[in-house]
Amino acid sequence: MGVRNPIEVYAILRRKRRSHLSTSTWKCFRSYRIKRTSYLPSAENEAARMCGIWALFGSDECLSVQCLSAMKIAHRGPDAFRFENVNGFTNCCFGFHRLAIVDQLYGMQPLRVKKFPYLWLCYNGEIYNYKQLQKHFGFEYQTLVDGEVILHLYSKHGIEQTASLLDGVFAFILLDTANRKVFLGRDSYGVRPLFKLLTDDGFLAVCSEAKGLINLKHSMTSSPKIDPFPPGHYEVFDLKPSGKVASVELTKFRNFKDKPQHAEFDSLGKLQEGLDRETVKRNICLLFENAVRKRLMAHRRIGCLLSGGLDSSLVAATLLKLMKENNLPYSLQTFAIGMEDSPDLQAARKVANHIGSEHYEIIFDAEEGIQAVDEVIFTLETYDITTVRASVGMYLISKYIRKKTESVVIFSGEGSDELTQGYIYFHKAPSPEEAAEDSERLLRELYLFDVLRADRTTAAHGLELRVPFLDHRFTSYYLSLPPELRMPKNGVEKYLLREAFETSNLLPKDILWRPKEAFSDGLTSIKKSWFSFLQDHIEQQVDDLMLEKSAKKFPFNPPKTKEGYFYRQIFEKYYPGRADWLTHYWMPRWIHATDPSARTLTHYKSDA
Repeated sequence: MGVRNPIEVYAILRRKRRSHLSTSTWKCFRSYRIKRTSYLPSAENEAARMCGIWALFGSDECLSVQCLSAMKIAHRGPDAFRFENVNGFTNCCFGFHRLAIVDQLYGMQPLRVKKFPYLWLCYNGEIYNYKQLQKHFGFEYQTLVDGEVILHLYSKHGIEQTASLLDGVFAFILLDTANRKVFLGRDSYGVRPLFKLLTDDGFLAVCSEAKGLINLKHSMTSSPKIDPFPPGHYEVFDLKPSGKVASVELTKFRNFKDKPQHAEFDSLGKLQEGLDRETVKRNICLLFENAVRKRLMAHRRIGCLLSGGLDSSLVAATLLKLMKENNLPYSLQTFAIGMEDSPDLQAARKVANHIGSEHYEIIFDAEEGIQAVDEVIFTLETYDITTVRASVGMYLISKYIRKKTESVVIFSGEGSDELTQGYIYFHKAPSPEEAAEDSERLLRELYLFDVLRADRTTAAHGLELRVPFLDHRFTSYYLSLPPELRMPKNGVEKYLLREAFETSNLLPKDILWRPKEAFSDGLTSIKKSWFSFLQDHIEQQVDDLMLEKSAKKFPFNPPKTKEGYFYRQIFEKYYPGRADWLTHYWMPRWIHATDPSARTLTHYKSDA
């Protein structure tokens, strides 16, 4: 017996409203609650809860059994969830876990409106220009949900224009039953995650995280491939009467170097033209402030991660300034994590005092960090060394924010290092042109590394991440500048960005010009880095012989270090045979390096 149409269960069954469920489905959910610890590495995660989307098209198995897989992403939406069958297609189903940020009353999904009864939308993200598009095209919205604009745009302009006109971060599943089409789409940088599974016979499954797909029942004798959906693309599928699908086209709708089509609807208007340094600096400041301003859209409390580095400090200072201008009825909460005497804690404290935020410091020790590694790898769905290493602090701080504060919408500085050439190895770039090319490569790969880290570690605890440095209009302008302007200068990375804000008084001068600190190192003691603590622990877990045989045990992406081996073992425990989710390890360029840590680079000055 399949899931009834619709099934809504609020607060993750905490109220146990059994009347919403059929008998067979209730048994499945009851089973889910009993078995949950079998696929979560720690019972603590039961208390930890961003939105999660999930959909099946053409399932041959009972939907009331398949829907258990959707519960693996329950952490992304703690406020409510719903399963709903598609009228006329009994083997097609949507699942949605909701974190209510906008329109808390009418924001459940799949989103449907009376004007378009044949359209079904499940999406995760924020569309910042939905009001401007409404005004320009004369759309009549039936909800306050920003994503409703997708339905109106699609009906008026089709899928390509829809994707191109959206200013925001998003992953969506759009079903058109009148024309029998299914559409998937994802934002330019993959800030919002999306995975798909497609079998040989046309069974399509889609989910925010891969863990919601790995145990689905299907007719193939071997495990079907699960792929991250490529950022900046949409895919079109034909929906057959059987509910199965056939892929028609996969199209790249946006090049992040090009000026976005939606810029004409931006309230900022046109920028002053010219490449003289003063004009460029002024435009950078205007665009960055605009990027932060549009991301204030929320009905839940806003907070900000603050490491005391340039990027998070600029975000926090600009955010607080705009919150005051908009008369938000609460103070900005900022959050820093580190060990006793960590450089990040000291720098973040200085920034918080300067801007006047309500500041929290989270202290952790090496043992707590090491114990979290297992949970972190399960959460991330990757074994990339630098991603895992840097995720521990972000995971622990997100856990604290969810349990101890009211902040739910969390701003962060992700994307700046890739865009503004902030990594220390950029000092070794052979030419401005090669540095520019590598900056673009890093941006293309964000969804595999830093954006993945930031999304999973926050969403694991029911928080929603906002990253103004990856605003499309801001990034396209910065990338349009001559390569020589974007290079490190006078031994300082991100020189242009720092110089642009030098007269703003947003930050203390020593913070504005603070050298790059690797996140996973800056949060630990100046006496001994997180990198060093990890190596000491792993040395006891992985011996030389194990590493020597690593290529035989792990033929794809074989680990070259004991740390890599240690992470890979944990990954294979949760996701056996899925190593191809990571195409390659993150590593610095133009130098000989076997480890991604900035601590191993000669440019980096360290006592550890």
